[in-house]
Amino acid sequence: MKVSTKGRYGLRVMLELALYYGKGPAIMAEIEKTQGISRKYMHSILTTLKSAGLVRAIRGAGGGFVLAKEPKEINVHEIVEALEGPFDFTECVGSESFCDKSQECVTRDVWNDVGRAVKEVLTKTKLDELVRRHEEKSTKPDMFYI
Repeated sequence: MKVSTKGRYGLRVMLELALYYGKGPAIMAEIEKTQGISRKYMHSILTTLKSAGLVRAIRGAGGGFVLAKEPKEINVHEIVEALEGPFDFTECVGSESFCDKSQECVTRDVWNDVGRAVKEVLTKTKLDELVRRHEEKSTKPDMFYI
């Protein structure tokens, strides 16, 4: 499985909103600028995230977008799944009826294990953890060489 641009950009948008959390709504134009995402694509991503209940739109002057929940309550799995759909590495994992060998297929078991491992990592990684990692990377001192 390969995460598409929509999934990758969507996670970056959610990180941006988590960085704004508690400071008021983030303006779409500002996110577009900092993340380098076109307005049309940004609108598509935010519409999907809003439908999934992960973001809210604030209308009017001073409006923008905010997270629907605290960053510590939103995990990466729910973000990526909202944008990409279910995580099935092969069609037979998602549907036993796809293949008549599903019940005895040991390779299907491997793909199930891989899927569970990926889901576990994405589920345990919350937006507040990404904010912490972002801040660590942003505050590292520059290296100077002589």
